[in-house]
Amino acid sequence: MDHRHEHLYIGGEWVGPSSSRVISPVNPSTQAVLGRVPEALEADVDTAVDAARRAFDEPGGWASWEPERRADVMERFAAELEARAERIARLVSGQNGMPVAMSRQLEVGYPTAVLRYYAGLARTTEFSEVRSGLLGGSIEVRRTPVGVIAAIVPWNYPQVLSMFKIAPAMATGCTVVLKPSPEAVLDSFVVAEAAEAAGVPAGVLNIVPGGREAGAHLVSHPGVDKVAFTGSTAAGRAIAETCGRLLRPVTLELGGKSAGIVLDDADLDPAKIGQDLVAATLTNNGQTCFLSTRILAPRSRYTEVVDLFTALAGSLPVGDALDENTLIGPMATPQQRDRVERYIAKGISEGARVTTGGGRPAGLDQGWFVEPTVFADVDNRSVVAQEEIFGPVLCVLPYDDVDDAVRIANDSDYGLGGTVWTSDPDRGAAVARRVLTGTIGVNRYLPDPVAPFGGVKGSGLGTELGPEGLESYLRTQSLYR
Repeated sequence: MDHRHEHLYIGGEWVGPSSSRVISPVNPSTQAVLGRVPEALEADVDTAVDAARRAFDEPGGWASWEPERRADVMERFAAELEARAERIARLVSGQNGMPVAMSRQLEVGYPTAVLRYYAGLARTTEFSEVRSGLLGGSIEVRRTPVGVIAAIVPWNYPQVLSMFKIAPAMATGCTVVLKPSPEAVLDSFVVAEAAEAAGVPAGVLNIVPGGREAGAHLVSHPGVDKVAFTGSTAAGRAIAETCGRLLRPVTLELGGKSAGIVLDDADLDPAKIGQDLVAATLTNNGQTCFLSTRILAPRSRYTEVVDLFTALAGSLPVGDALDENTLIGPMATPQQRDRVERYIAKGISEGARVTTGGGRPAGLDQGWFVEPTVFADVDNRSVVAQEEIFGPVLCVLPYDDVDDAVRIANDSDYGLGGTVWTSDPDRGAAVARRVLTGTIGVNRYLPDPVAPFGGVKGSGLGTELGPEGLESYLRTQSLYR
């Protein structure tokens, strides 16, 4: 189906773009053009920020609504998104290559759960308190919405990562200008339809699909009060520099190269843990920032661990993302496939041993596919062990003892996710606490909406999700009496 849109969703209306420039998303499974949408330029960003500014500043505007009233709108929004679930799932998979069975869960079920979670927090959170002063009198400590939010999201989880920002912003009374990635824009128009149908007030959510220039203009716009960004570490550093000069609050969720530590007592029966292992290491074709792509195995079981991951990766069906049987779809863009293939070549040149994959799957002549690939005999100082590949490529590294495993896990510029695999969960938790990372799981990994998600070191600043996710959308004011 050819998906064509002629207008942008700004200020609660479908408005004409400022130019004739368009974005034409391509299906990475078939290389077919999926449709056409307007490309937002700087003038469109200005219009969107102005609309968000009015919705926030005007008397009786979104920021002044009672939290319960905002929560009602958010719950209607979630219901309207669910009513469009299959459209959203198929559009996401058709644009970024996520297997559609996964997209239904992660790109529809999860975002609506996040939206409802923050609607619930809006109802129960105390946004002010009165304290007795040490110097006499009392102080009212108020937590008020920051203002207009610039939300910039990548193509790999367009719905999830948008809602990580939209939901807490709406709950606190902020308004949002969302810039989707050019590679995944069609689903954002369905979100706009859902917002309109749910009665989200004009200007509370504005959507400006565009490229880097539009994103840079939005980040530095004088009408923006905070930036929330998910993407590469390099782009995050540039955004941080801009926000630092402007003294503008910013949340950055960036790259990762997480470690999966297999302890010597781990039960490696694929029938028991195979699904969780694949989910923690190869979800969304490896195009996921938190995946445990460095597998650390005890030397006493190294061959066994290599064989396990070789068999798991080699057994995953590769194919069209819209095929219900597919577990590994294509890379989202030809540039991303080229990047992954360069890393595979680099790993081989560094002396790592390919135990499965390493090329393009046979019989898939169209689309940007890469075979799930496992490297053995990897040195943690090598490029493939240190840099984020963002594809279905795993490195298996040996370690001597637990202290050595923790040292290797922490020998990274990143700190976003991670896992520990063991038959003793308490022992696993003790090891996990020693890893320098923002999130980590024992025998499984899945970010839960109730807990903060974020990274350390090159993986970002600040957190999203959980009650903590509200805090960066609030500012405090102390009123002395």
